[in-house]
Amino acid sequence: MSIRVLQPGLLDTIQDAGRTGYQHLGINPAGAMDRIAMYVANSLVGNAPTEAVIEMHFPAAALLFEDFAMIALSGADLGAMVNDQPVPVNKPVLMTRQAVLRFTRPVSGAICYLAVRHGLDVAAWLGSYSTHLKAGAGGFEGRALQRNDVLPMRQVTPYNKFLQQHLARELPWSIGVRDLYTTGNPIRITTGSSFALLNEHARQQLTDAAFTITQQSDRMGFRLQGPALKLAEKTEMLSAGVTRGTIQLLPNGQLIILMADQQTTGGYPRLAHVITADQPTLAQLQTRQQLHFNLITTTEAEDLLWHQEQRLQLLQNACKLRLEEWLSQYGLH
Repeated sequence: MSIRVLQPGLLDTIQDAGRTGYQHLGINPAGAMDRIAMYVANSLVGNAPTEAVIEMHFPAAALLFEDFAMIALSGADLGAMVNDQPVPVNKPVLMTRQAVLRFTRPVSGAICYLAVRHGLDVAAWLGSYSTHLKAGAGGFEGRALQRNDVLPMRQVTPYNKFLQQHLARELPWSIGVRDLYTTGNPIRITTGSSFALLNEHARQQLTDAAFTITQQSDRMGFRLQGPALKLAEKTEMLSAGVTRGTIQLLPNGQLIILMADQQTTGGYPRLAHVITADQPTLAQLQTRQQLHFNLITTTEAEDLLWHQEQRLQLLQNACKLRLEEWLSQYGLH
């Protein structure tokens, strides 16, 4: 009843929706970089949307399924294969005993999520299964996955009746995610508490210029390269609370966008915030990709998030119905 790591990837960790309510203690929420992909993968296999998943960057881990499993991949397409059989994203797939899942090439996106029906049997820390790398807690032993790690599955269902001689077999439905992301469009932002400190030219540059994601980007933050933005006048700032999506102005005039493993306070000017609805799109951008910003109001940001959440709820309900029908057809649970 487990998944064994045959070969570790660049950074494979257990993540969920993150742990909230502890930033005043200096503990950031962590959690999945792309909450939409986590939600979709879990919905496809009948889990709660925020169940723990495996978050993978390319090169990703090679995983041996030591027992039957129903899985779903979402987010980046990293060319998943079982032997010579491609494994699609955004579709439930059954895995037989001793099937090995490998990721062969980055096709699109940056981060892939793997959900397993009934979830992984890992220990929670402060109410979350997310891996907190700095604290060495949560997820699997508080660290990235390594060779020969064994991830227990909570429950195993024998799918041999449907699999027959197949190592892996797709189920006959999928989720279309295109309208959940804003790929190809500017990343939408709202003004931050320090936006007014920018000089007039810098304010214009923030929304007119292109910014490139540098190789110094990680789960803590995306460092951007673009025109050096300047404040109208130099000012000393006290440290204050920051959150995922906060855009800070560094001393050299460049920007950093705080991501899932962000610090809890910061003293750099907080120019803007990436809206929650666009944070998954941002997370799937790769290094050296360019992005533009589009300034919108807080009311518009709230409306966009509400519609996105409604869409995700409808998709979850549809997946639940399809899965229940299929399980009933084969006398499974």
